[in-house]
Amino acid sequence: MNNWIKNYSGIFWLIGGILAGSIAGLVFGPKVEILKPVGDIFLNLLFTAVIPLVFFAIASAIAGLGNSGKLSRIMGVTSVVFLGTVLISAFLTIVAVWIFPVHEEIKAMKLTEAIDEKPFGEQLSQLFTTSEFFELLSRKNMLAMIIFSVLVGFATLKSGEKYSVFKEFLLAGNEIFKNVFILIMKLAPVGLGAYFAYQIGVFGPQLFGAYAKSLGLYYGFGLFYFLVIFSLYAFIAGGVKAVRRYWRNNIIPSATAVGTCSSIATIPANMEASRRMGIPDIIANITIPLGATLHKDGSSVSSIIKMAVVFALFGRSFNSADVILLALGMTVLVSIVEGGIPNGGYVGELLFISAYGFPPEALPPAMIIGTLVDPMATLLNATGDTVAGMLISRFTEGKNWMQNG
Repeated sequence: MNNWIKNYSGIFWLIGGILAGSIAGLVFGPKVEILKPVGDIFLNLLFTAVIPLVFFAIASAIAGLGNSGKLSRIMGVTSVVFLGTVLISAFLTIVAVWIFPVHEEIKAMKLTEAIDEKPFGEQLSQLFTTSEFFELLSRKNMLAMIIFSVLVGFATLKSGEKYSVFKEFLLAGNEIFKNVFILIMKLAPVGLGAYFAYQIGVFGPQLFGAYAKSLGLYYGFGLFYFLVIFSLYAFIAGGVKAVRRYWRNNIIPSATAVGTCSSIATIPANMEASRRMGIPDIIANITIPLGATLHKDGSSVSSIIKMAVVFALFGRSFNSADVILLALGMTVLVSIVEGGIPNGGYVGELLFISAYGFPPEALPPAMIIGTLVDPMATLLNATGDTVAGMLISRFTEGKNWMQNG
C-alpha cells in the first residue's frame, strides 16, 4: 500500500493542485487572473529546460549504441513493428474520435494569442530545419533540434573511442538535465493549479466537460485496444496458443505498469514474461528495453485525443487530410521523444503544439489530459512491448518461434 501511494504521489499532488485551482476559478471567477503569472513562471521554466533536455537525451542515446551487424535484421523488423503498431493505434484513435466526436461539443475559446496560420509546405520546411544555429534553441523549432541531436549522436558514434570524452559529456548532460526537469516538475501542482484556476475563472467551467468526455473516450478506447487489439497482435504472431500464452503471462507486467506508472520500471517483469511467452532471449533483450523508451501505443492514443481537444478549444477542424497526416507524423515523434525522458509526454505536447502553430496556452489542457490518462497510457505502453516482441519473433524466426516457450 505504501509503495502504491509513493508511486502515485506525484499524480495525487498534481490532481490536488488542479482541483484547488479549479475551485478557486469557480469561486472567484475572473479575479483569479492575478494567479496567471505563477502559471507562466512554471511554463517558462519548462520551455527553457526542454531544449537541452531533448538534445542530450537523444544524442547520448544514439552515441551509446553498439555496432553489431548480426542484429541488423532484428533491428529492422523491430523498427517496422514499433512504427506500424504506433501508427495503427493512432489511426484507430482518429476513427474513434470521428465516431465519438466529444471534441465537437467543446466551445472554441478566445485566447490571448493568435494562431500562426501558414501554408502547409512552408510549415513543413520550417518544421524540419532552421536557417540559423541559434534558432535551434527555440521551442518553436523542436523537430529541427531533434534532427540535429540525431546527427550529433551518430557523428559521436562514428568517431569511435578516440573521442569518447564527448560521448561522456553527452551522457553526463543527459543525466543532469533529467534532474533539472524533475526539479521543475515538482512545481507542477502549483504552476498548473494556478493556470487552471486562470482558465476556469476567465474562460468558464465548460472546460470540465471537455476533460471528462475526453477521459471517458480515452479509457474506453484504451480498454478496447488493450483487450482486443493486443489479442489480435498475439493471434497474428502465433494463433490461439499465442493469445493464451500472452494473457497468461501478462498479469504481472500489467500490474507492475499500473502500480508504478513507469514503462522503465516494468522492464524486469516484461523480460521474465517474454521468456515465458517463448520470445527468444536475443529478441527480448533488444525489444523490451528499446520498447520501453521508443514504443508507446498508449502515448499514441493520448496524443491524438489531446490534439482533437486542443483543436476544438481553438475552433479549428481536426478532419482535413493535411492535419491528419501531420497528426500521424507527430504521434510517431511523440512516441520517440517520450523515451527515457521524465515527463516526456509534456515534451511531445510541446512538439505538436509547435508544429500546428498553437500558442503556449494550448499546453496546459494537453498536459492535464496527459496526466489524468497516465495509468492507462503506461499500461498500453508497457504491455504493448511484449506483444510486439511476439510479432518480431514471428517475422524473424518464423512460425516455430513458440517452441522456445
